[in-house]
Amino acid sequence: MIPLRSIASCFEGVIPAMVATCSLEGEPNITEISQVHLVDERHVALSHQFFNKTQRNVRENPHATIQVFAPVTYELYQLQLRFDHSESEGPLFEEMSARLQVIASHTGMLGVFKLRCADVYEVLSVEQLTGFFLPADPRLDPPQATTGVLDAMARELRSLRAISDRVNQARCLEVLLENVLQALDDQLGFHHAMVLLPDDRGHLVTTASHGYGSGGVGAEVPLGEGLIGTVAARQRPMRVAGVGAELRYWRTIRAELQHAGKAQPAPEIPLPGLPDAQAQLALPLLVGERLVGVLALESREAMAFDAWTETFLNILANQIALGIDRASSGDEEGEPAPGQAERGRTTAPAPRTRVFQLFRNDDCIFVDGEYLIRNIPAKILWKLLRSHAQSGRTEFSNRELRLDDSLGLPELRDNLESRLILLRKRLEEKCPEVQIRPVRRGRFELQVGCTVQLRESDSA
Repeated sequence: MIPLRSIASCFEGVIPAMVATCSLEGEPNITEISQVHLVDERHVALSHQFFNKTQRNVRENPHATIQVFAPVTYELYQLQLRFDHSESEGPLFEEMSARLQVIASHTGMLGVFKLRCADVYEVLSVEQLTGFFLPADPRLDPPQATTGVLDAMARELRSLRAISDRVNQARCLEVLLENVLQALDDQLGFHHAMVLLPDDRGHLVTTASHGYGSGGVGAEVPLGEGLIGTVAARQRPMRVAGVGAELRYWRTIRAELQHAGKAQPAPEIPLPGLPDAQAQLALPLLVGERLVGVLALESREAMAFDAWTETFLNILANQIALGIDRASSGDEEGEPAPGQAERGRTTAPAPRTRVFQLFRNDDCIFVDGEYLIRNIPAKILWKLLRSHAQSGRTEFSNRELRLDDSLGLPELRDNLESRLILLRKRLEEKCPEVQIRPVRRGRFELQVGCTVQLRESDSA
């Protein structure tokens, strides 16, 4: 029998599988199934959501046949199965349920699309089906050059060392995040990545991104929603392949249920990052059991992330988490932060008037009528702008912010550095005449290149 591990890519969900069952009376049923999960070398698990006929047939006649495709080569394999048992709790059920809930949350069907049970089957045989592909044409399909396994491993180890060095050498949080995301692109070819850090409201805030242009920083993901929120809540890495196909599949079911009046779906949650992403991988950044952030990667290639990629990046994630934790602690003042001198100061445009308005009911700041920032970063900005307006002051310290009770910073793990990074990037995007620049560790400067008007109101 063909070993199941050798066809592991068939179970990534890039191409939906087909399952065929038969009742005792001989009535067949064939349907598409969303998950075929590789349990071990002798077992697979099928997700059970809506397929009552499949479930009923298997309980009467415990045999089933599934066909799965290899997503790169399109090789087709047929598995003969015998039903073994169902699981509605435990690690297997939780893992399959989490994947389903990720897609359900994006299609507004959280609570409607839910895993009822994971049906575990014994695999009796695995057969490759051949004869439906034409032979390869050597002129159109020349042999691909192959590289030895040892060479590939050596390249990956060199990449691991290079990224680890960047984490170790970073002297502040902002440089660390920028270096890591750039290194993932340079060394491993991951062109789209972001780091999200938790706030005190149960959200994850995009603090650094790479490959998305100037936008995206400040976007929030609620804990437990979507791939990123689910990874943060479970504190376990997850990857989803064939995202586009999964979304189309569930949107079709959503539309059918809605048309039949069986469900009132919530609005769809847009996927963060690439609108046409085909593969996503998210890894929790943990120090012990404490979540310090999430590293999320995307690709337009459906098989960009496999089990080896997940394991390899999880090693990096542990180092990144320790780097974030180290860079986020302490108020020591010292020499200018590395990289700041080279960046220099941007040249301010011609003086103009910018109107900053604070809405006190939700601690939200607008600039010239356009949303800028909210919550603790908004309180920090208002403090800086008022101090500058009253006394012309431009230099401030992290320590004084931490000692200011009016800002509402948590006593432990206040993530002040990440809040300042977010504030700086939002200003660069929405109001480049007002900037925050580190001058040395633990101190920063407010640069104002325009006339600032401050207004306050109780509500919008």
